[in-house]
Amino acid sequence: MAEPTRPRRDEPPPPPPTAPEATPEPMPWLEELPPRKIVSELDRYIVGQDAAKKAVAIAVRNRWRRSQAPEEIRDEILPNNIIMIGPTGVGKTEIARRLARLAGAPFIKVEASKFTEVGYVGRDVESMVRDLVELAVDMVREEKADEVQEKAKAAAEEALLDLLLPPSRAAVPGEDPAAVRDHANRTRERMRDALRDGRLDDRTVEIEVRESAMPSFEIIAGSSVEEIGVNLKDMMGNMFQGRTKSRRLKVPDALAHLLGEEQAKLVDMESVGRAAVQRVEHAGIIFIDEIDKIASRDGMSGGGHGGPDVSREGVQRDILPIVEGTTVNTKHGMVKTDHILFIAAGAFHVSKPSDLIPELQGRFPIRVELEPLTRDDFVRILTEPRNALVKQYVALLGTEDLTISFTPSAIDRIADFGARVNDMTENIGARRLHTVMERLLDELSFEAPDMGQKTVVIDEAYVDRMLADIVRNEDLSRYIL
Repeated sequence: MAEPTRPRRDEPPPPPPTAPEATPEPMPWLEELPPRKIVSELDRYIVGQDAAKKAVAIAVRNRWRRSQAPEEIRDEILPNNIIMIGPTGVGKTEIARRLARLAGAPFIKVEASKFTEVGYVGRDVESMVRDLVELAVDMVREEKADEVQEKAKAAAEEALLDLLLPPSRAAVPGEDPAAVRDHANRTRERMRDALRDGRLDDRTVEIEVRESAMPSFEIIAGSSVEEIGVNLKDMMGNMFQGRTKSRRLKVPDALAHLLGEEQAKLVDMESVGRAAVQRVEHAGIIFIDEIDKIASRDGMSGGGHGGPDVSREGVQRDILPIVEGTTVNTKHGMVKTDHILFIAAGAFHVSKPSDLIPELQGRFPIRVELEPLTRDDFVRILTEPRNALVKQYVALLGTEDLTISFTPSAIDRIADFGARVNDMTENIGARRLHTVMERLLDELSFEAPDMGQKTVVIDEAYVDRMLADIVRNEDLSRYIL
């Protein structure tokens, strides 16, 4: 066998292979969010479910680790997608939503049961990526608008002063032009001070407002402009540019309108679109809920069933390339889904994760089972999180000058009733507490505006009076709680 040719000593060495393009750091602030701190932040809103919190914390931390990895391996590091398995109301969606907010990442929640197989009328699975890009565009636009806030505010103020003041007159023969300009400048500064002090808030000005002139047209149900591959606005050029009409607005409203216009002028939407696409590719999170609804039951995919089950497997096969990595066309550019983090969730009461097609199972290597909530969990849910239900109702009724407080025994009793109704009827987890609390406080909520300033203590006897008869009657509790 011939030996491979080797470069001679006097020949320059071959150039090194081109390294993959460096991935930007989408979330540099995650350096200060190690997994332990992420779990600690999630604990402030979600009770229990430590295994799920740990899994998502590691997945998000791996985003930052990937951005710091050597370039030659960076593009090979794929996200470890997660399947959360557990009954409704135990915190699956809330964990994903709070995680995205904590990470500052583009996040969208979709329901797998809303998608249909290609060829059926309904939503195309690629629409989840397009929707995520639109959310990212809004995020980046707001960030860019904040960056130019001061500059836009100054420009809007000048535009409003132009409307409030008459045009500067030219100097007549015999007048000193400099003196005329100085007088106009002094008048403008006095008007500026009055504007900033709020002394002009009652005045009205007439401004030109652009109206949307997009004509109405009908599209096949479930489709969007991107999905049918047509962007009418781009094709028709300025045909759909809105017309302007005069409106009279109060000075504060006019200033806010002009501020928005100036920000829009200063923000480059092309760069916003590019940044949004980049953020989605490297930091996006898609939460696919109800994935168990598209699993074929008992492992019989298509063959032993007809009708809907064929569509179920078809939806799985449509989702598969999105999860494993493909390129989706959006109006802001092509989006690669290779490094988007996918978190799927389902109760899996009837089907099992193994009923999903094997290829899709393999794209969700991390599986986490969430525990059903107990009566003690209900006690903690009612009081511990920052958004605890008890705190919410105290704040709501506090707006009516009604101060309510709950004794510890009342909290225990509410948790008892919630757990008991879940056992007697369908177990809907923490969502049962919403119905119990609403039933408990419906009289107070109705009477609060007429009670005046008053303090009400919710004790165990009050809870029993409002709920005991309903919970005792199982048939009645099925309808009311």
